[in-house]
Amino acid sequence: MAGPKWEDLQKDCLVNILTRVGTESLLYDIPFVCKSWYRASLDPSCWKIINFQELPLADEYLKLIINRSQGNATSVMLPTSCPDEVFRYLADKCPALKALYLPSVMGINRSFVLPEVISKWKNLELLKIGRPCIHNMERILEEISLHCKNFCHLEIDNIPIIQAEEASAIVTFLPNIRYLHLRHGVIDQKSLKIILQGCKKLVHLDVRDSLLFECDDQLLELASHIANFQHVLCKLSWCY
Repeated sequence: MAGPKWEDLQKDCLVNILTRVGTESLLYDIPFVCKSWYRASLDPSCWKIINFQELPLADEYLKLIINRSQGNATSVMLPTSCPDEVFRYLADKCPALKALYLPSVMGINRSFVLPEVISKWKNLELLKIGRPCIHNMERILEEISLHCKNFCHLEIDNIPIIQAEEASAIVTFLPNIRYLHLRHGVIDQKSLKIILQGCKKLVHLDVRDSLLFECDDQLLELASHIANFQHVLCKLSWCY
């Protein structure tokens, strides 16, 4: 006697399974299995996590995928090429966003669009930014402090150098930050000290591949309140 068929699964069960596959499979594989899988793949619950970074898509297709979430998307990874129009469209259509990941090599103009739309993401908890955003980081952090009361996790990747100005901005606007990643750049001793003294609620600080100096006893004492402090000397190939 033949067992139950996958296409006969109740829609709720099938949707629960499909929420665990990636964006690429939801687009290119799942819809072509059968009609029931196609219908299930259109459920907004399947599109709470959207990863555009693995997909080379035209701008209009980006909007189509954003629409499939019907405002339920909570985590979005943006592609390297993302025009202002699509960026603003995401802000308008996904107010429930909790995590936003920008690629490190994203166009520099994205750093100017971002502060304009942060106010629409009241539930934002995590932001990953890269090299272009260093030019406008203070304004970005200020907007977060004003509009995102649950924000707790900042990742800054591939920044050439984090100096006292950037460190002070983090302390001023995000004094209660809990998770901070500052990787693949350069941070000087003074700037690291500013962060350690000003962000007393940190539970995770990652500065691997960003230090050109050994952490002395004073710095380690300042970091003693951090449950997970990751620090490894920067390899010069990363720094230059």
